[in-house]
Amino acid sequence: MRMGSIARRGLALTSPLVIAGCAGAQSALAPQGPQAEQLARLFWIMTAGGAAVFVIVAIFVAVALYAPARLRERLADDAMVFAGGVIFPVVTLSALLIYNFTLLGRGPEARESGDRIDIRVTGERWWWRVAYVLPDGSRVETANELRVPVGRSVDLHLTSADVIHSFWAPSLAGKLDMFPGRETTMRLVADKAGVSRGQCAEYCGGPHAMMAFNVVAMAPGDYMQWLRGQTETARAPQDASAGEGQKHFTTSGCGVCHTIRGTTSVGLLGPDLTHVGSRLAIGAGVLPVDQASIAGWIVDNQHVKPGNKMPAYATLDAGKVAAISAYLAGLR
Repeated sequence: MRMGSIARRGLALTSPLVIAGCAGAQSALAPQGPQAEQLARLFWIMTAGGAAVFVIVAIFVAVALYAPARLRERLADDAMVFAGGVIFPVVTLSALLIYNFTLLGRGPEARESGDRIDIRVTGERWWWRVAYVLPDGSRVETANELRVPVGRSVDLHLTSADVIHSFWAPSLAGKLDMFPGRETTMRLVADKAGVSRGQCAEYCGGPHAMMAFNVVAMAPGDYMQWLRGQTETARAPQDASAGEGQKHFTTSGCGVCHTIRGTTSVGLLGPDLTHVGSRLAIGAGVLPVDQASIAGWIVDNQHVKPGNKMPAYATLDAGKVAAISAYLAGLR
């Protein structure tokens, strides 16, 4: 088989994979906000510039190898070497660098309409603690999910509780590292409603690859309604099974690590579960929120997410697990 044929077949096989990486819930090339649009534009400009330089160099290589002797001699002239080896790269790279600084130096546009939105995000091994700062200065805490109103500037105050993490929501902004004992701030804006995915982008040990989060951009009215709901205490059990689950949750020691506001469970080591049933995922993006997934997580979370800091409760009988999962799934 000729090399040209092999190359064409290879390109045909790999192109769908490359194109598939340009879209999806966690793609920097599917921007949903002005910061991500700037980064995507910069990527395509740099890619086009690199491709143009490659083509030019390839042409000169072909000339040097296959052109008539007189043309090759002209290519080897000192002036041509200086122009192609010094002037061309200096001008090209300087232009791209200046464009980079000009594009990214502007930063995100501030869009204010009402009270400023402040959200504090703390990276922990291996999940995200998210606290919404209310206008009166109080906070309401959730976990592993970030909700923002469309068209409003949101200031994220980022820090870490243990090791260096990195907050990265590719569809909305670039990544920003999170350091223990230090707070950094990121401003972002979501231009349209929808769900995208974020990830810890700095290796932090253990199940780092499974330290993800969902970003839910909502219409401003829906966001305010959701936020008001988050300030309320936990929903009372709606049936006998959930009532039993609440009792077993307390007696099994779950409240030592988890908070459920309005109950005696006030633990701070793990995620706040007051409204866990209204989230999109548990385990930092590992499983969807439903009764079966919650039950599986309780019994065998170390198989689902090896190395996470929650112990598996394999000693609980099936009836207790079913009741606890029914209770948690109902916390909306």
